[in-house]
Amino acid sequence: MKSRSVIRIIFLCFASVWLVTAVYHVYKPLPAGLNLAGAEHPVAQVSFLTDITYGHAGEPESRYIEQEIFDGVLDMVANARQFILVDMFLFNDFQGAVSEDHRALSAELTQALIDQKQRYPEINIHVISDPLNTVYGGQTSEHFQRLEAANIDVTLTRLARLRDSNPAYSGLWRLVFQQFGNSEANTAPNPFGDGRVSIRSYLALLNFKANHRKLIISDQHESSELVALVTSANPHDGSSAHGNVALRFTGPAVLDLLESEKAVLGFSGGPEVILNVPSPESTPEPTPTNTTLQVVTERAVEQALVDIIDAAQPSENLDLAVFYLSDRHVISALKRATTRGVIVRVLLDPNKDAFGREKNGVPNRPVGHELAQVGVTVRWCATQGEQCHAKWLMHRSATGQATMLLGSTNFTRRNLHNLNLETSVILRGSVTEQALHEGVEWFDDQWHNRDGRVFSADYEVFADSSVKRRLLYRFMEATGLSTF
Repeated sequence: MKSRSVIRIIFLCFASVWLVTAVYHVYKPLPAGLNLAGAEHPVAQVSFLTDITYGHAGEPESRYIEQEIFDGVLDMVANARQFILVDMFLFNDFQGAVSEDHRALSAELTQALIDQKQRYPEINIHVISDPLNTVYGGQTSEHFQRLEAANIDVTLTRLARLRDSNPAYSGLWRLVFQQFGNSEANTAPNPFGDGRVSIRSYLALLNFKANHRKLIISDQHESSELVALVTSANPHDGSSAHGNVALRFTGPAVLDLLESEKAVLGFSGGPEVILNVPSPESTPEPTPTNTTLQVVTERAVEQALVDIIDAAQPSENLDLAVFYLSDRHVISALKRATTRGVIVRVLLDPNKDAFGREKNGVPNRPVGHELAQVGVTVRWCATQGEQCHAKWLMHRSATGQATMLLGSTNFTRRNLHNLNLETSVILRGSVTEQALHEGVEWFDDQWHNRDGRVFSADYEVFADSSVKRRLLYRFMEATGLSTF
């Protein structure tokens, strides 16, 4: 009886420490510099870039791919002479369960960075990425090895410094499994691609957290001015056919973006950023313009989303194209907008494909059903193995003004609640401003399948009123026991 009491006391003590650990790491202070809502800076040079994948009417199983984003990234690398900073979530050649025709984006970017370092040995190049690319220490990254051999700094984000999105599991991981570290092994198949890894890689994966940012900052040798590109696209071979969007811009907002990246380097043990380009104090403001750009990260993205949606007035237009839509605050705002007469159109990925694996439609199909029930017009991306990967919103007002938000941030609890690292940008100005006008045209092309190109399908094609999936979505969203 005494031994049972001792065991009971030990168990209760461990459970109490587990609970305290789990709760603390949900609410602990964020590292300095995160959850940024930058100022609205004037912007003169801004470009909207897209990667589009579509079929063609009358050509069953056809798939056409047109890409601009990584051509733009590689152009920025080639034009830099003094400074490049890359922060990309997926930076690998993993293909998943089924290999398909793809562009070797990871190799292209790796080689471009190495070539530029060899041409200009004094250039400062920083690469920040997520430990997923080494399967959390279970596999060597050939790309990162090559970069480091070329004297390019590579920093893997210290995810343990972030808050936990899956606290029930992560509390246990921090107390027990984290202590074992990780190393290369042949115990289990790589969950993302070829090769084998340790069981410890799987234990780390179950924390479901990431540095999910996707951006590049560089100088332009013609002007010595900094330029930035923020996108939803990854230099990931298995993702190379995905539909994505990006904004490339210059001006003071780039400095906000750079400060946010310095914060990641700081808490991840990365090197100090040495910037041999004009300092913020000596960089002149762009010519006065009514077009502004704002950098938002982490939960500041959610606040911006809700504010933009709530600002939409009756008969104004609100369009979304989203890979994952599950955040309850955003969904509630969309329902309120529809109730007060805003014209809301939502284009969703059907959540049916993930690198050769079939998905069950969660969360987008239950969310699509919920929105359709209150009058939101919903369509689905007509994907053929690839994903409709944009995280994009556009509001057009009755006065001819437009607000466009895009970036790395999926519209989910994990991405919007200070759990992942995320970066999005907000462009505001006249709807006739070129980048905003091109954003409107990009969405309308996909919504209306213009010029015989098939981008989207009617709501009925993937309509799903399953109560089981609705409950599953709500449980996964609330607990963090999910990959979205």
